[in-house]
Amino acid sequence: MTTVFRLDGKTAMVTGAAGALGRHFARTLASAGARVVLAGRRIEPLRELAAELAEDGLTSCAISMDVTNPQGIQAAYDEAQATFDTIDIVVSNAGVASTKKSLDMSADDWSAVVDVNLKGGWLVCNEAARRLAAAQRPGSLINVTSILGHRVAGAVVAYAAAKAGLEHMTRALALEWARYGIRVNALAPGYIETDLNRDFFASDAGRALINRIPQRRLGQAEDLEGALLLLASDASRYITGSSIVIDGGHLQSSL
Repeated sequence: MTTVFRLDGKTAMVTGAAGALGRHFARTLASAGARVVLAGRRIEPLRELAAELAEDGLTSCAISMDVTNPQGIQAAYDEAQATFDTIDIVVSNAGVASTKKSLDMSADDWSAVVDVNLKGGWLVCNEAARRLAAAQRPGSLINVTSILGHRVAGAVVAYAAAKAGLEHMTRALALEWARYGIRVNALAPGYIETDLNRDFFASDAGRALINRIPQRRLGQAEDLEGALLLLASDASRYITGSSIVIDGGHLQSSL
């Protein structure tokens, strides 16, 4: 790992850290030298992950956080800072999806997706920025979006709308917070193979989707590491308001 991507002396928070990508993000940041706050609604998997990281000599702590609850977010930041002091890096990764078609969705279905993916992202970033600005410290905030924030697919209207909003929010916050030395960028994965989607991608429909990816393969969690460490580290000190798409060329595929 090149030293330019080292995060020694920094503290990073990962929301949605119990999920497949969240776990990988946390381990990647910890392996680069950061102390990592593992945040999410399910505390037991986070404690298990913290124990796994400790076995490898990596430093982390597990904290309960519901990204739709402003008071809960404030309490989680207070707890994190009591353990590790100021949080320098936030990876806003918490998200949920729905595969209902729009005509089958209720207002509650819509809110359940948008509140976590978009409102939750704003709440998490806003609390981080408030504390960084008050402490007069620079920071890096990374919103995990999706290629579905750039293009659409069937039966994901709420998710696509939320991720598109998160992309635009990233740029708006980057403009507002640049004066404080706070950078805000987005990481937009394409289709990444996980335990949850592996069976689908082994099906005929899944293989057909893979064939539409120019590289003719799914992404792996490891494919996100370079962009994550770039945005988290001082190597990207002059990058803000940007979105890095990691999708094997999927967005460039023909219609």
